[in-house]
Amino acid sequence: MIKVKQLAHVCIFAHDLEATRRFYSDVLGMDTRFNFLRDGRIFGFYLDCGGRSHVEVFEKSEARYSEANQINHLCLEVEDIDAAIAHFRSKGVEVTPKKFACDDTYQAWVRDPNGVKIELFEYTDRSAQFTGGDRIADW
Repeated sequence: MIKVKQLAHVCIFAHDLEATRRFYSDVLGMDTRFNFLRDGRIFGFYLDCGGRSHVEVFEKSEARYSEANQINHLCLEVEDIDAAIAHFRSKGVEVTPKKFACDDTYQAWVRDPNGVKIELFEYTDRSAQFTGGDRIADW
């Protein structure tokens, strides 16, 4: 029997590698852990999400994004969702209003420069992720 310890990484493709790096670095504050090189050129990188979790990014200019992609979105926990929303807006990034979800978490949504959806999450003391119990989806 295998036991999964945690999410290691989510891999996304980038139309513009450096615009994507700037978004995740300047807007989300995620540091580059390392780059992938081929023929002396950077073609991808790993971003630190805290702990041992990462976002892996590879350049792929021909990538197309739609609702049918296998990875629908990535979700990042934030300490203060109101501050996060204000931060995104100050950087000129569109962000949805804060919503209190059926799992007793706060959430908001943004997109990176490639259209990849990112859910921002703030847990509460009643969040289902900690308390358990089924929740009725309101979406």
